[in-house]
Amino acid sequence: MAEKNLKDVSPKEVENQVIDVLKTIYDPEIPVNIYELGLVYEVKVDENFDVKVDMTLTSPNCPVAESLPAEVESKVAGLWSVKSAKVEIVWDPPWDKDMMSEEAKFELGFL
Repeated sequence: MAEKNLKDVSPKEVENQVIDVLKTIYDPEIPVNIYELGLVYEVKVDENFDVKVDMTLTSPNCPVAESLPAEVESKVAGLWSVKSAKVEIVWDPPWDKDMMSEEAKFELGFL
């Protein structure tokens, strides 16, 4: 298999790869991935393929406050197209159920 080259992808393509990975990560208490839950506020990929993910948690007392950001950072950093990954937890704006996708609301019975 030929080695993949970062010259073959754009930051936008890498952003889409990151989003695909985020959709595989679940809050263990909620059967919906963190992206559809609306916990991911922003994914930034710079020209060097360094990735920054701004995300929140459902509450500051979330039981996975330690492990979930580390899991996100590890899985994003594991992509062949990502040079480095950093997760920043932000609390503004505070998360609420209106940030969920229609799919997540349906899955959880809010629609």
